Amino acid sequence: MPFIDIESEEDPRIEAFRSIRDRELRDAGSFIVEGEVVLPVLLGNKHFATQALLLSKNRAQHLAGTLPESIPVYVASQALMERIVGMPFHRGVLAVGTRGRERTVDEVLTAESSLVLGLCGVTNHDNVGGIFRNAAAFGVDGVLYDEATCDPLYRKAIRVSSGGTLHVPFAQVPNEAAMIELLVARGYEVLALSPRGELIIGGQQRPKSSRVAFLLGAEGPGLSEATLKRCVTARIPMTGTWDSLNVSVTSGIALAWLRANSSQSDSPRSAEVVIEGA
Repeated sequence: MPFIDIESEEDPRIEAFRSIRDRELRDAGSFIVEGEVVLPVLLGNKHFATQALLLSKNRAQHLAGTLPESIPVYVASQALMERIVGMPFHRGVLAVGTRGRERTVDEVLTAESSLVLGLCGVTNHDNVGGIFRNAAAFGVDGVLYDEATCDPLYRKAIRVSSGGTLHVPFAQVPNEAAMIELLVARGYEVLALSPRGELIIGGQQRPKSSRVAFLLGAEGPGLSEATLKRCVTARIPMTGTWDSLNVSVTSGIALAWLRANSSQSDSPRSAEVVIEGA
């Protein structure tokens, strides 16, 4: 399909790109992807379909001949593109994806899923994106997130994840307690990462199970006391008076430790780790 020139921000064909609002897109069953880095992840994805693209003229020239002919590709000047999306936007690449059917817990926690993350009350889009990027990098099989956690398909979360939220399967559960019950019932070992943790991340002691679920709490409040009492606690040792890290950084350290010390170096170990106030 040839490029379609857009001359007016009122053109009805680019309605999905106008004054981008994540909540409205979610209600419409859609999401936005931005930038050349993430675009190929969406285009090659079997779970999320691509509805249309909106490109600046210079990005269109750069991408000419590389895009599927079945997807409408709209092209606008940089100034017009910024008026359409309602904010300064210099990447010059936007795509609308279709959410489709949400995965079930059973589809995420399959018999082969040995390493899982759980997000509990993580409301910052940058942190969710960073966690999913680490999840993709370290071979996490799936992510569960509770209703208090921000949507992994919000535009900023997708961008920060470099497409990790499109790559790693995820499913929503009602709350922290329900998440633990689901994981325990499926044979995952539960570890809770906390400044007061007993197991040392980076140490010699290892999770005993071959299935690991790693739960992440929000920065500040962290995970609930009930969760910490239910799980084996673990911590990252630090110097001085510092007792915690950014939650996405913490997830990367803990996942790297699990992978580096796995008895099966070619596949991720499974254990349930809960991060409090990371």
